[in-house]
Amino acid sequence: MKQAAGRGAPLVPATVLLLVFLFGPILWSIYAAFTNTSLSGAGAAHSQFVGFANFTKAFTSNGFLNSVLLTLFFTLVSAVIGQNALGLSLALWMRRAVAPVRAFGGAVVIGAWVLPEVVAGYLWYAFLAKDGSLNAVLERVGLHPQDWLFSLPILAVSIANIWRGTAFSMLVYTAALSDIPQEIEEAAEVDGATGRQRLFHITLPMIRSSIMTNLMLITLQTLSVFGLIFTMTRGGPGTKSQTLPLYMYEQAFSFGDLGYGTAIAIMLLVVGSVFSLLYLRMLAPETT
Repeated sequence: MKQAAGRGAPLVPATVLLLVFLFGPILWSIYAAFTNTSLSGAGAAHSQFVGFANFTKAFTSNGFLNSVLLTLFFTLVSAVIGQNALGLSLALWMRRAVAPVRAFGGAVVIGAWVLPEVVAGYLWYAFLAKDGSLNAVLERVGLHPQDWLFSLPILAVSIANIWRGTAFSMLVYTAALSDIPQEIEEAAEVDGATGRQRLFHITLPMIRSSIMTNLMLITLQTLSVFGLIFTMTRGGPGTKSQTLPLYMYEQAFSFGDLGYGTAIAIMLLVVGSVFSLLYLRMLAPETT
């Protein structure tokens, strides 16, 4: 017993640091969500317990409800549909491409993924701005330019997020497809199955667990996207691209209402948990 305790002693400092710097902020955030804590004023000097007032304020706020809808749209378009479908398509294409093309295509897609959010945001801002590269090309071919970040802001940031994040889905599906025995597909082809039939009746069912896992991971990542949107539109014009992370930032740091901003963060965590449970529920029949 003493020897076991002695071997575990070096882990004590690491455990203490983990509790202080990981669980400490989590516990404080849960507490702050039920108070009127703020950056200035009475809430900064002496915060008070306000119960569910912050959550009630959120569900009666048009700004919060607008942010929820935009977050769901952004997540559905850029992650569930965009990154997932494009990543699978690229993985299927690269599976059949020759080695040089596969290497070049992978390098281009992964190159976009490794860029920091802020850098990717500035690139897409320069491309889609009123005096940006896209409008310059449109003018050259005789088409009417638009201010894309003003007319279609949430769609613009969704496309940028697809461009940046597709590489992760591509890598997941590339690994999953490599585990499918080629003999199965060759046998189906000999039996007369078309490419579409092989895809929907053989390939997709055999990588079902990878699809659910990928959807869960990219959904959670997309729910927390902040830097890309903040760099491109700052949530504007007005609140037309203000997703929950940007709304939370505005309330907590621009308006100084830390209690309300933390309550929004807790609800964003709940939304992510709900998505995770749904994906795990869809995955469960295969794993039981």
